[in-house]
Amino acid sequence: MSLDVRAVSPVPGGRIPPDAAGAVDRRAVRRRERRFRHRDKWWGYALIAPAGLGLAVFYLWPVVQTVYYSLTQWGAFGGTTWIGLANYRTLVGDPEFWQSLANTGVYTALVLLGIPLSMVLAVLLNLRGLRGTGFYRTLYFLPVVTMPAAVAVVWRWLYNGDVGILNHALSAVGIDGTHWVSDPDTIRFAVAVVGVWMTVGYNMILLLAGLQSIPSDYYEAASLDGAGRVRQFFSVTLPLLSPTLFFTTVLSVIQSLQVFDLVYLIIGANTQNSLQNPAYGEGQTVVMLFFQKAFFDNQRGYGAAIVCVLFVLIMALTAVQFRLQKRWVHYA
Repeated sequence: MSLDVRAVSPVPGGRIPPDAAGAVDRRAVRRRERRFRHRDKWWGYALIAPAGLGLAVFYLWPVVQTVYYSLTQWGAFGGTTWIGLANYRTLVGDPEFWQSLANTGVYTALVLLGIPLSMVLAVLLNLRGLRGTGFYRTLYFLPVVTMPAAVAVVWRWLYNGDVGILNHALSAVGIDGTHWVSDPDTIRFAVAVVGVWMTVGYNMILLLAGLQSIPSDYYEAASLDGAGRVRQFFSVTLPLLSPTLFFTTVLSVIQSLQVFDLVYLIIGANTQNSLQNPAYGEGQTVVMLFFQKAFFDNQRGYGAAIVCVLFVLIMALTAVQFRLQKRWVHYA
C-alpha cells in the first residue's frame, strides 16, 4: 500500500519545502536562546551590582556633587545659594590660583625628570649576574610604602637651615647652605627632590617588569648584526619599553598634579605660623589652595570650582598624552 503525499500535504501541488518540517523547531531554539541570553544578562548585572553601586556612591555621585557645589555659594552656617559661573569667573582673575597652578606644574615637570633615573636603576638591576638585586629592589621601594607624613618630618629635619644634615654636609666642603623650605628660590626644588625620592622606586619596579618582558631573541639578533650594548639599548630596549614608559609617565603626571600631603607637611602648613613662611606662596599647590579655601576660609563653592578645573586639566593632559603616544610608543 502506497501513501499519496499530495493527498496529505497542506502545500498546494503536494510539494513540501525542504525547511518546512524543521521551521517550528528552529524558532523554538531561537526563543530558548533569547531567553537564556536574557537570563544571563540579568545574572551579569547582579554580579557587578555591588561594585557598580560602590562606584556610583563613592566616586560618581561625589563628582556630580562637586560640580553642583562649584556653581553655588556656601553660607557661614551652611546652606547654598545658586550663583552660576561666578566662582569660575573669580578663579580666572585670582593670581593665587595661577601661582599655585604654576607651582604644581613646576613640581610635575621636576618629578618627571626622575623617570630617566628610574630607568637607569631598572637597567642596572636587570643585568645578569648582579648580586643582591632583591636587596636593592627592597631598598629603592621602601619610600613608596612609607607614609608621606613620616617622609615629610624626616626631610624637614634634613632641610633644616640651622641643624640640618644637608647644610652640615655642605659646610664640610666650604658651601654655605640655606633654609631650604623657607627660601622662595629653593622650595620648589627641595620638594621636587623628595617627590622624586618617593616615586623612583615605584617607577623602577614598573620599568624593570617591562625590561624582563622583552624577549632575548631581539638582543641575540641585534648582537649578530654587530650592535653593541649602547646600540641595543636605543634600538631594541627603548622601543620595546615605550609602552611601560608611557604608562609610567601618565601615572606620574596624574599623581604629581594631585600632590598635597607631602608639600603641605614639608612647608609646615599644619602649624600656626604656616602663612608666615616666606616660601609658602612659591610652594603652595592647587590642592593645597583648595584645602585652604574650602576648609579654612569656608569658601566651599570656590574650592569646588578649583578641583573641577584641576579635574578638567588632568583629563586634558591625559588625552594629549594618549594622542601623542601614537608617535613614540611601539607595541610589539
